[in-house]
Amino acid sequence: MKQFIYADNAATTKMSDVAVKAMLPYLQEIYANASSVHLLGQRSAAALFSARQQVAQVLNCAPKEVFFTSGGSEADNQALISAAAIGKKQGKCHIVSTAMEHHAILHTLEALQAEGFTVTLLRPQADGIVTATQVAEAITDTTCLVSVMYANNETGAIQPIREIGALCRKRGVLFHTDAVQAAGHLAIDVQRDNIDMLSLSAHKFHGPKGIGLLFAKSNIQLTSLIRGGGQERGKRAGTENLPGIIGLTAALKDAQENMQQNTAYIKGLRDALRNGLDKIDGAGFNGSREHCLPGTVNYSFLGVNGETLLSLLSNEGICCSSGSACSAGSLEPSHVLLALGLSHEMAQSALRFSLCEYNTIDEVQTIITKVTEAVNRLRR
Repeated sequence: MKQFIYADNAATTKMSDVAVKAMLPYLQEIYANASSVHLLGQRSAAALFSARQQVAQVLNCAPKEVFFTSGGSEADNQALISAAAIGKKQGKCHIVSTAMEHHAILHTLEALQAEGFTVTLLRPQADGIVTATQVAEAITDTTCLVSVMYANNETGAIQPIREIGALCRKRGVLFHTDAVQAAGHLAIDVQRDNIDMLSLSAHKFHGPKGIGLLFAKSNIQLTSLIRGGGQERGKRAGTENLPGIIGLTAALKDAQENMQQNTAYIKGLRDALRNGLDKIDGAGFNGSREHCLPGTVNYSFLGVNGETLLSLLSNEGICCSSGSACSAGSLEPSHVLLALGLSHEMAQSALRFSLCEYNTIDEVQTIITKVTEAVNRLRR
């Protein structure tokens, strides 16, 4: 099999040995429905209870505030729809968000607009960051929710979440953050950061796909998107994905315990990649060099089509992205990069590289060499 250099960890990650090992018993040994009253069901229920406690400890919240979902997109949908329902009852039908959110947020906001809600989408600064001042100026007496992503999936730019959360708390407005890209890579504390609702997804931090969660403060009445049984305290029907929940928990704890060491290592790889790509004529860095995720790097290459460049690199065994994996196949330039003020041409010439602790400095050097060669080839 051809050897690949995987530099697309913002799209999804390899499962860690820790997560795989933790999940195995719940696939073939402790496999009963957690709602069953027999002994094996009780074991499953105990494992579910323990996992919820451990996740709550990582996030610094109460276990009853953790709701397991199928992933980040479902959690985002439930957060926004719930906040909108609460706001509607109070006569507040205005939502503030940003123009660079994941489509799980943007498309849900479009659906809410069709129901009569008004939405203000803030444009980030050139470095990809939205300020608390921008949020403050956008909030009105009818605002029921502010939703700002913790870190961007394309540029890696980290938002001033704590400051925005404090502002929302002071103004009496619910605050949700899509932390899908941040969880497992940044130290998240929902109390410290004044967060009312938070979404995350396990497959972004070396956990399994198909499992995520929504944190929601206990005083928030969640709207159930799935009708059926009474799982997740009646807020998310369907038999719990216990192996996935166990894998999420193991991966999240492992990421937290090794965060300092992994962050230092990944930053070293990232800085080496930046230094190499900076030397390419016409290469433009997208995002914030200072306030950013450890492993995400986004560059535009003047005069080069990003999809063509991506194809050449793929043929060389390098896996990266020309934008969000959830928008793969679209010929439209990245809405995130357009929001930063890039031209259509520069946005369409962009590539995202996202590194993790499994990457090596030799791989980074190979990426630099292959990107340089491919860009020069396409400019001939």
